[in-house]
Amino acid sequence: MQDAPQNPIPEKTTGVAHLFAATRYSFQGLLRLWGETAFRHELLAGLLGLGLLLGMGAPALWIVAVAVLALLTLAIEALNTAIEEIVDHVSPEWSRAAKHAKDMGSFAVMALLLATGLVFGCALWSSFTA
Repeated sequence: MQDAPQNPIPEKTTGVAHLFAATRYSFQGLLRLWGETAFRHELLAGLLGLGLLLGMGAPALWIVAVAVLALLTLAIEALNTAIEEIVDHVSPEWSRAAKHAKDMGSFAVMALLLATGLVFGCALWSSFTA
C-alpha cells in the first residue's frame, strides 16, 4: 500500500469559486512580495511620484502613463521574484545558469524602472514648462 503524497495536489475550482480562489492567490502573492525590500521601495516611489504629479496638476495623460508604468514595474518585480524563488528551489547551490536567470530578471526590472523614470521626468518637465 502506498503512502499518501506529502503535498497533495489541490482540486481545481471552476466558476465563481475560481474567481474567489484566483483573488486569494493574488493576495497571497502580494503578501509574499511585501517581504521584498525592492517591491516596497518601488511601490513607495510610484505612489510618491504619482502624488507629486497630482499635486502639481500634471495632465491626466502623464499621470496615467506613469501609473501604468509603475504598475508594470510592480508586475515585473513579481515575476523577477518568482524566477528567483524557482531558481533557488531547483538550484540551491550556486550555478552559472542560476546566476544568469537572476541577473536577467533583475535587468528586466531595471529597464522598466529606467523607462518609468524617463516618462516621469518628461511629465515633470511638461508640468514645469506648461
